[in-house]
Amino acid sequence: MQDVAAAAGVSLGTVSNVLNHPAKVSPATAQRVREAIAQLGFVRNDAARSLASGSNSSIGMVLADIENSLFIDMVHGAQEAARATGSKLLLANTACDMTLQDEYLDLFDESRVTGMLLAPMQDSTAGIARVRAHGRQIVLLNFAPKRGTCCAVLVNNEQVGYLAARHLIETGRTRLAFVAAHDDYQPVRDRRLGVRAAVEEAGGRVVLEEIAAAGLTTADGHLAGQGLARRALEELPDGLVVVTDELANGIIHELHTVAGVRVPEQVAVVGCENNRTAGSAAVPLTAVDMPGRMMGQEAMRLLMDEVEAGERHRHATVVLEPELVVRASAPN
Repeated sequence: MQDVAAAAGVSLGTVSNVLNHPAKVSPATAQRVREAIAQLGFVRNDAARSLASGSNSSIGMVLADIENSLFIDMVHGAQEAARATGSKLLLANTACDMTLQDEYLDLFDESRVTGMLLAPMQDSTAGIARVRAHGRQIVLLNFAPKRGTCCAVLVNNEQVGYLAARHLIETGRTRLAFVAAHDDYQPVRDRRLGVRAAVEEAGGRVVLEEIAAAGLTTADGHLAGQGLARRALEELPDGLVVVTDELANGIIHELHTVAGVRVPEQVAVVGCENNRTAGSAAVPLTAVDMPGRMMGQEAMRLLMDEVEAGERHRHATVVLEPELVVRASAPN
């Protein structure tokens, strides 16, 4: 910065203002400083700046699974809200690996980000406590924290399962199955509870089978679909609630395209996310919509409120309600 100041014929404070508070500098002077920066190839040392100030203008966002478009929608919403505050979003994907998640939380902590957004699939209380002890604010997405731990933005995942099952019941399906994996994931457990509640509400006229898949991906859906396809037609459920859309699309492919089981006439299928693959499947998927973009926006709002409020802050949880999107796999 001293070299830039000398080359531009200005004070060190003027260079600092051009970089941090450009409105304080006349356009002609600012242009002269920028030309000196370009000529000298100067790049600001943000690490040193962060060390001096204790934070920077970046927000760290740690996601469980960037291959799932729900998380991508969260990123878009968070990025839009971050830009509106003059902040930059740094992104990390953990692939549902808790060790990797902790490494990224520590990396963002060491980088002195202003705060963090975390969208996990498992209990992350220890990691949250560690970074908060260092003065880093953190907000959870799609996972309910322990009371008093931090702010959170949730979708009512019990309602997700309930809406999916109720739709099948209202359209005349009486033999339902819930296909899921990873019951250690909070959203999966909550969706299962919602499905059970809808079946219980229907009384004895609806039965529920719970099918364990190997995982939550499209490949796991192919395996689950192959298992279902080996059954006699009369032994198949007539309605499936599938915990992720990728899993649902794999099942539909094996039943409808490979085995010739007609979807939705013989087996109707409802997914639980409405991700970007839902409408482009071989049979477009009816799904319960998770408002990911709004979740990202709300999480960033909560984070910035906490940063500004400091010790006056009180943790809050925002719960967003899901909506059913009806397509060909389970029409009205």
